Amino acid sequence: MSKNILIVNDDGIHSEGIVRLAQAASRFGHVWVAAPDEQCSGMSQKISIFDPILVRPYEFPVPVEAAWSIGGTPADCVKVAVGYLLEGAPDLVLSGINNGYNAGFDNAYSGTIGAAAEALMKGIPAIAFSRGLNADFEVAEHYLPLLLEELTAAPPVPWELWNVNFPAVPLRDCKGVLYGRRLAPVQLYQELYHREDRPDGSFTLLNTSTPIDASAAPEDSDIYAILNGYVSVGPIRCAVL
Repeated sequence: MSKNILIVNDDGIHSEGIVRLAQAASRFGHVWVAAPDEQCSGMSQKISIFDPILVRPYEFPVPVEAAWSIGGTPADCVKVAVGYLLEGAPDLVLSGINNGYNAGFDNAYSGTIGAAAEALMKGIPAIAFSRGLNADFEVAEHYLPLLLEELTAAPPVPWELWNVNFPAVPLRDCKGVLYGRRLAPVQLYQELYHREDRPDGSFTLLNTSTPIDASAAPEDSDIYAILNGYVSVGPIRCAVL
């Protein structure tokens, strides 16, 4: 059955990941795109309150019903698209493909997950997709059609979204898909900062975190799966539903 699909992200409308996701989703229905006009990673479910939101039609590089550049956050994109741009609520919201994993406790900060959670709050099923930082799209493109077919046919309960992470390995080294992965009760990236002191006594901190070792995460978790070369699929519960 053909679906009306809204695609959003947090890396911005110019990102390659959202183009790849729109291409894959077009096989399953009518696709609209609404994404931030700039990088919005780490914004979680932040919304714009005091600043106006600039909406521009956008010439998307692959065929879609319509696309818009939104001068706001990932959650704003869902609010604006559903409330003002589409004629009705979409059947499904897809968020991503994010440049960087969204796994374990790091999901609390993710704008990719924030946009998907905003969809859930509007009663719309949602799936979030992420890949390893600056990883090739080979694994994602291979598994996306299968996962879209399976996950849209069996949507999660109304208060949960599907969270999918593609491992940063060549397709030949990907070991397959692990379903039912729970969030690892740890952060994927440790909080490490490089400090630079300034003459006035202030200093700057630049995040230089690297992923933890797979052994630090439970075997049934999302982090363990992706760091061992598997595609990870599991539910995330929306905190307010």
